Amino acid sequence: MNIGEIARRAGVSRSTVSYALSGKRPVSAATVQRINDVIAELGYRPNASARALAEGRTRTLGLVVPPASRRLTDVQLGFVGSVVDAAAAHDLDVLLSPSGGDHDRSFERIVTGRRVDGVILMEILLEDPRVERLSQASLPFVTIGHVEHPGASWWVDVDYGALITRCVHHLADLGHEEVVLINRSAELVAAGYGPALRSATGFLEATAARGLTARTVCCADDAAAGLACFEQLRTQWPAVTAAVTINEAALPGVQRALHRAGLEVPRDFSLTGVIAERLAEDFHPPLTAADVPAVELGRLAVDLLLAQIADRGAEPRHALLEPPISLRSSTGARRRP
Repeated sequence: MNIGEIARRAGVSRSTVSYALSGKRPVSAATVQRINDVIAELGYRPNASARALAEGRTRTLGLVVPPASRRLTDVQLGFVGSVVDAAAAHDLDVLLSPSGGDHDRSFERIVTGRRVDGVILMEILLEDPRVERLSQASLPFVTIGHVEHPGASWWVDVDYGALITRCVHHLADLGHEEVVLINRSAELVAAGYGPALRSATGFLEATAARGLTARTVCCADDAAAGLACFEQLRTQWPAVTAAVTINEAALPGVQRALHRAGLEVPRDFSLTGVIAERLAEDFHPPLTAADVPAVELGRLAVDLLLAQIADRGAEPRHALLEPPISLRSSTGARRRP
């Protein structure tokens, strides 16, 4: 079944059917209804390639993800899943493309290959050359995360600095006097990874404001590193009684280290941070944390990208989310000697 048969049965031209399907030109409501009735009767589904050609679009969004050599965290997987689901709701496909390391050519193909209508970019550095490249290419894009000076770019993000600040105040209110930030890896911090640097800034400012002794440590994104990191900080700073973290991949190792040290949470040690909800719930005991709204961020990124594609002259928009801290069972009053 094709557009010609639909046009014949509806008593209109092929171009009228095409305009009714694509919305590129106005068609009267009565005519659209007649065409839709014929389509429903025939069970017609337009060929995706033909539809894309008629609209002058690929009906595909690009999602630039970390390279496959890096295991994606729960939050990152949440971004990917929510972007794919949100795009599917608009009858759009998603093309995944790695970026970083040896994948510069893959990213460049996304930018110049005319294979996507727009791009969603994850894992943003404060100074990110990929953002500059996309700006130069005049390709619609939205970032999950934002550069230090976002200017006229479109983006969505979590306010890591504000959330870590609230975690510190929560620990201070419980009487903790020496606390540590378990950050992401030293490589990510050195590269200028936005969440890591904004978290560190928020942590140091909040601890200074509350008169706390602040310790910071970088930790690679895996359980073994989490175990080694926690054991090292306990040796180096035995007076630390609480930790704040954004490193969800290290949490299983931190949990093993706590058990190995005979520390009961929260009686002997408190732990909080900004973490994916599933991991916070699965921690033992459940982790008091600001749950990263990955599904909402992915949906917002798709919505902003589609708005930008539909109106290239629209004013840039962004969304900075600050989810509440979910009080679970991993923080408690500092145990006095």
